[in-house]
Amino acid sequence: MTALTRAAACLVLFLAPACSRADEPKPGPSRSGNGDAPPTAKPAVLAELRADLAAERHPSDGGGRAWLVLAEGEDGHARVGRPQSWTFRYEVGPHGLQVGGALYFQVPPFWGWSTPQPTREQAPGFTLVSCEAEGVELTPRTLQRTLLQVEIGGRSLEEGEHIDLTYGAGPAGALPDQYAERGSLFLFAVDGDGDGIRGRIEGCPTIDILPAQAAMLVAHLEATARPGGPVRLTVAVLDGAASHGCEVNGSLSLRSHPAGFALPERIELTAEEGGCRTLLLEAPATGAWRVEATFEGDGLRFEARSNPLWVEEGGDPVFWGDLHGHSNLSDGTGLPEDYFRYARDVAGLDLIALTDHDHYGMMHFLDQRPEMWEEIRRQVSAFHEPGRFVTLLAYEWTNWIHGHRHVLYFEDDGEVLSSLDERFDTPAELWDALRGHSALTFAHHSAGGPVATDWSFAPDPVLEPVTEVMSVHGSSEAADSPSRIYSFLPGNSVRDALGKGFTLGFVGSSDGHDGHPGLAHLSPFYGYQAASADRKRAARLGNGGLAAIRADELSRASLLAAMRARRTYATSGPRILLEVSLGGYPMGATIPAAAVAGRARLDLRVSATTTIEHVDLIRSGALAERTLVGDREDLRSASFLENLEPGEYVYLRVVQADGGLAWSSPFFLE
Repeated sequence: MTALTRAAACLVLFLAPACSRADEPKPGPSRSGNGDAPPTAKPAVLAELRADLAAERHPSDGGGRAWLVLAEGEDGHARVGRPQSWTFRYEVGPHGLQVGGALYFQVPPFWGWSTPQPTREQAPGFTLVSCEAEGVELTPRTLQRTLLQVEIGGRSLEEGEHIDLTYGAGPAGALPDQYAERGSLFLFAVDGDGDGIRGRIEGCPTIDILPAQAAMLVAHLEATARPGGPVRLTVAVLDGAASHGCEVNGSLSLRSHPAGFALPERIELTAEEGGCRTLLLEAPATGAWRVEATFEGDGLRFEARSNPLWVEEGGDPVFWGDLHGHSNLSDGTGLPEDYFRYARDVAGLDLIALTDHDHYGMMHFLDQRPEMWEEIRRQVSAFHEPGRFVTLLAYEWTNWIHGHRHVLYFEDDGEVLSSLDERFDTPAELWDALRGHSALTFAHHSAGGPVATDWSFAPDPVLEPVTEVMSVHGSSEAADSPSRIYSFLPGNSVRDALGKGFTLGFVGSSDGHDGHPGLAHLSPFYGYQAASADRKRAARLGNGGLAAIRADELSRASLLAAMRARRTYATSGPRILLEVSLGGYPMGATIPAAAVAGRARLDLRVSATTTIEHVDLIRSGALAERTLVGDREDLRSASFLENLEPGEYVYLRVVQADGGLAWSSPFFLE
């Protein structure tokens, strides 16, 4: 079980009703496109989510309040990798807490928080539970990895009485999250009358987590520029999990490869900047360029090499975006504000979407709490700067029968059309509700993972023109894909969908739950392995995902038009520049077979972030040709395809030596 699926199990357990109750509602029949439930459908999850909504709660359920108890001079902050202890106090609400009832305490179920446990004093996560009220008996027990139950005995607790929980009370303390964040949420819930139905209390306490010691440097250029035009370079000193905010003082030196890119010789970074800086430079002459950066300071030295930059006179620019990620409003890390700031100021992205779940997560849900959706909308508006940084209002339609999809609005407003709402709980109903809006959807982890896509619903040609082939879950492209998704479902890959005649462009996006949009592939928890100190082992990239969009300009309208025309391609995270044409037609094009009859020229240009291992040609469902490259980062080639027929499709897959991947959008013959 992956970290993400373990966390998902914890979230389901924290819902109000107990799963085993005989009177729980059972899932209704599937309404899939062909009448058959997809083999990966999870009706039990859907039933539990709906049962939670329908549950009748006693007035005492969810009553009371909880807070973090701080001694004088303490701030409660945690530091990544550093064990410590925290004391929380729960105060009983006006309706009391009866014998047989229970208090529930859940630490964040992601990325390494110690399990709260009441039995092994010397072990991490030992939790001491106490109550000064006379005659009250408390029985704590760990229900699951991050969930502690405290059952009430002896006598009922009355309003104003307290229960204290010291998490990390033993000598080993408790380990915090392995990612830095603001607002890490500790959940408290109360079953006040002992009927097995609990309610979450309002205003649960949070803790801020500071990054570990600086461990790496990253540098990102924009993808394309005009000679002499402006181009941004973003540099950031990060900890070993790619968290920012490292308080470092030192100097940054820059060099171009090849020589000829005018760069400042030395830049000073201060602790107040958190190790991040964005520079506005003048683009050099036409060609492929990279920047090499070195940071030295505080006894540390890090090197980084940027992604490639294409400087050219013509052609539409390429924009880098991460269209899929989560904050702690659902099952991710950090605040929405921090998510957008990281995307712009650390990852140096051009466009971003925060896609918190419609009805899934740690506390409350977007479809139930308008104030949460309003907070996302507020941050989308605050960070949106056309021409510099485009933000999209978005969410994840978390459907446990037909698969997860992302809804992106290319306009200022939009609704959360919940996957639990029977008006919108099939893909066709979702698309009908979105018709007339500047919006689109795309399917996620379609070939497996938590739940695969129900391809019996043909993607709407206007509202679903692209599909996500890569994320932290792995590749959904095909059975022969590198970094293939876990729990792969044969016959359900993106390539299988193309074989059904669906016309889909490709995008990647991270589905990061770490608060690091654009850089999920640098997290060791998604598979990243740094180079060894002696350089005998090269770095190996983890799973991630990015969308490259070739649009007229950096605006919502232009990006939407480009995505609907499938002028996109996907990577697993590294910013590989890729341009492919077939018979003069661009990636994603629908081509009349007569226009490429006989012999069609296929042109490829690629600039990678390290050496290219090979390039695969995929033609109509099969690997048609593999070209070994070996020792080059930049490649231009031309080849010819014979006898292309109507109904065929063609795309290229680029594989780097470090495991980085890129996929062109397919060409479709008609």
